[in-house]
Amino acid sequence: MAAGSFAVIARGVTVSRADRRVLVDVDLTLTERTRMAVVGPNGVGKSTLLRVLAGDLEPEAGSVTAAPAAATVGFVRQELDRDAAPTVRAHLAAATGVAAADDELNAATADLASGAAGADDRYATALDHWLAIGAADFDGRVGEVWADLGQPETVLDLAPSALSGGQAARVGLAAVMLSRFDCTLLDEPTNDLDLDGLDRLERWVADHRGGLVIVSHDRAFLERTVTSVLEIDEHHHTVSLFDGGWAAYIAERATARAHAEADYAEFVTKRDRLAGRAQRQREWADQGISKAKKPPDGDKIRRAHQRSQSEKLAAKSAASERALERLDTVEKPWEGWELRFSIATAERSAAVVAALDAAVVRRGDFVLGPVDLEIRWADRVAIVGPNGSGKSTLIDTILGRHRLESGTCRLGSGVVVGELDQARARFERDDDATLLACFEADADLDVSEARSVLAKFGLDADAVRRPARSLSPGERTRAQLALFQARGVNLVILDEPTNHLDLPAIEQLESALDGYDGTLVVISHDRRFLESLRVDRTVDLAAIGAGANRGPGAVRPDSRG
Repeated sequence: MAAGSFAVIARGVTVSRADRRVLVDVDLTLTERTRMAVVGPNGVGKSTLLRVLAGDLEPEAGSVTAAPAAATVGFVRQELDRDAAPTVRAHLAAATGVAAADDELNAATADLASGAAGADDRYATALDHWLAIGAADFDGRVGEVWADLGQPETVLDLAPSALSGGQAARVGLAAVMLSRFDCTLLDEPTNDLDLDGLDRLERWVADHRGGLVIVSHDRAFLERTVTSVLEIDEHHHTVSLFDGGWAAYIAERATARAHAEADYAEFVTKRDRLAGRAQRQREWADQGISKAKKPPDGDKIRRAHQRSQSEKLAAKSAASERALERLDTVEKPWEGWELRFSIATAERSAAVVAALDAAVVRRGDFVLGPVDLEIRWADRVAIVGPNGSGKSTLIDTILGRHRLESGTCRLGSGVVVGELDQARARFERDDDATLLACFEADADLDVSEARSVLAKFGLDADAVRRPARSLSPGERTRAQLALFQARGVNLVILDEPTNHLDLPAIEQLESALDGYDGTLVVISHDRRFLESLRVDRTVDLAAIGAGANRGPGAVRPDSRG
């Protein structure tokens, strides 16, 4: 990676999607010192901005330029497209820009050999880029990074579709650690990473010598890594830059909001006072004119006086109206969508919600168990552990989706499960059924009721009319959470619930869970989210295997945090 100075300059960038603006007149400068978070609600245009900066998307207005022109900007996505590359190794080469650099160098070499016009310059440029992107030693670095992540080299030659969730998370982390762009753009880099992965990512950011732009919902990660925050306004689609890091952004945003609300309140008070005064003066003037026309005693002098007073009041009313017109209008602070989330609790279940007794599950070479675990009514349980330790497998076992090799598993009577799975697969369909149609069927609601519930979760008319399979991960998350409210549940199971939710929605979800009085089971690596929950029990799969007499993956019912 080139460690020299560079600048990526965006000027007047405007992007539209269908019939609506996504970004409006965005000005931004990135340098080798940039450590910037990009924040805003789901769908506001964060990933779109990264695509524009990376050159993957041409803006309809404005420009993005780099100085020097050879400066490299790379967009590293955390989401693994399992069908885009034949092997993990090929995926890493594509994600880090090495595959494209190889292709360009090969094409430039062919031009050079054939004597094509301009071949010398093309080859020199391609070679410089190939070296800068880290292609020369890529094969060696892949092995080192993969081994450092504790993964067997054989996995590199597997198809991405064959990976477990934990392995897929490690692939995303490896792509970041292998990248050698001057400016690296990271989209949700913390998704699905365990605590070890988060620690490695934070150390990589600390050691990184180039610029960084990060879209992330992980507040603890942002507190440790960024020095500025770019906020995209969901109403005006413009951006505001806050310097000083994450904590400074939170404080400054709160102060700005308080000032905006105070300015608006002052404007409303002045406006209403002037409007009220003008109205009263008009009414008094009208009353005076009416009396002047027919004085009770026919006194002409009194009539003239009343007319004069009415004219003065009319003049005062006109002056008040002019003052009202001159009053500088202050817009009401924009109140964006708010997750109006509450969990409708079904009737109480049995005292024992779920119980595993010496349960063993085998999935290929992976064995979980023997597991001894009892979850009782109103327990609030956090399941933690490294990627690949069996957290999702444990949930599947509790819900009876895995055949036990030995032991027993039972779910208590009266248990009504509300599950948010890690893959957000609830609304995946092979057909073009709309979200509204799927939600109606799953929630057993009529059209108007289904629309009302979905609207509370920020899923508007456009979203509910689209095919359910076209939903973004964030939209699928909201739709599944909406089912909890529509159906009523007494056992809520959340697998990485903060993935794909924006920061306001995460905070509102935390508030909703704080008021939920049923049974809660959560898998999460989001440190701030776990801190916010009233968890009274922790099952740590990382510490389980220490008891050799219990076998690999044993869970004891006294695992408490």
